Amino acid sequence: MNANRFRTLPVADADPELAFTFEGHPLAARQGNSVAAALLQAGVVAFRRTAVSGAPRAPYCMMGACFDCLVEIDGVPNRQACLIELRAGMAVRIQQGRRQLADAEPDDE
Repeated sequence: MNANRFRTLPVADADPELAFTFEGHPLAARQGNSVAAALLQAGVVAFRRTAVSGAPRAPYCMMGACFDCLVEIDGVPNRQACLIELRAGMAVRIQQGRRQLADAEPDDE
């Protein structure tokens, strides 16, 4: 049985492929794909690790409701891979531990 169940269907006028990296490894996927779709197609099975047990997590809903697809993109953590469109040159990394919230900045008055 094929371990990678996420494959691209052939199309007559395929969109160009974009190069990006995941954990420093070069990958490519079709323009117009979400980051999550591109990673799943490449066989990536863990997008983040939980804070308590370190268990691997991957996309569940693919529509932004579950937050299991959080990754770091170009140094910015807490990005939902299922909602972000892939761009050429993106550097995607595994999200480690719990989601980090930005510190609230004081009001300038």
